[in-house]
Amino acid sequence: FKKCKACHTLKEGEANKIGPNLYAMFTRGVATVEGLNYSKAMRAKAPEIAEWNDETLAAYLTKPSKYVKGTAMSFAGLRKEKQRVNIIAFLKQETAPAAPAAE
Repeated sequence: FKKCKACHTLKEGEANKIGPNLYAMFTRGVATVEGLNYSKAMRAKAPEIAEWNDETLAAYLTKPSKYVKGTAMSFAGLRKEKQRVNIIAFLKQETAPAAPAAE
């Protein structure tokens, strides 16, 4: 996540940076974080992507500018599949909403 933290935060309630806070990213729609001015390209592509999952996020992280033409995300991408698999697993763990306490 070292490459991502300059632009993104992970925990619930943390502020957006240049990019959105990624908390609950796998359980909410794409480009739906309140108060963030998404690029026109990302807003247009969001309905097609619908949700972030292993497949959509891997495609995006390979080369964001190819997956979302005109994106404001300046990150070049992760060429190595192992890096993409690892960051996706990390994001799933670190951004997942806490399970409700059992009664």
